Amino acid sequence: MTSDHRGTPGCRPSTSGVRPPRAPTVACVLVGESSPRSATPASSSVLRELIAFALVGGGAFLLDLGVFQLLYAGLGAGAVTAKLVSTLVSMTVAYLGHRRFAFAHRANVGMRREYLVFALVNGFTLALSLGVVAFVRYELGHESSIVLQLANVGSIVVGTVIRFLAYRRWVFSAPAGAAADR
Repeated sequence: MTSDHRGTPGCRPSTSGVRPPRAPTVACVLVGESSPRSATPASSSVLRELIAFALVGGGAFLLDLGVFQLLYAGLGAGAVTAKLVSTLVSMTVAYLGHRRFAFAHRANVGMRREYLVFALVNGFTLALSLGVVAFVRYELGHESSIVLQLANVGSIVVGTVIRFLAYRRWVFSAPAGAAADR
């Protein structure tokens, strides 16, 4: 079975021609479309991007953990060096995954520019997360690992929302004529 890959992962199969309509693809099911025409194009596009964004981000997160563990525990690298390398590796893989999967249908304005803006957005959200944790720990004086982990998780949630919106707006530009989809 083949999917129609013209800009979407097969959620709007063609009913013209000799072939009968196909059943919804996995992507249609993931975005909650029980039939190929149950959502507006703009809302299903955002939902598909959001799901792909989460999948790519989750994979990059697991890669970050694995590379850190390999370097720190397996090869004896220092903790900061291991974290720097694991972050750079996972960020690069995340960029490639977002470019090729989550935002593949969007305009490609050049890898150098996209990767630079991608890195700046990630640097900003990292600084934001560090700032939140530092504020809770040092300014508010909390030492409890539960409180600090809640601050960490909260900063991750806020950073994730910022990254998704920034990637859609500045990193992976919308195709020409699709400004309303932003």
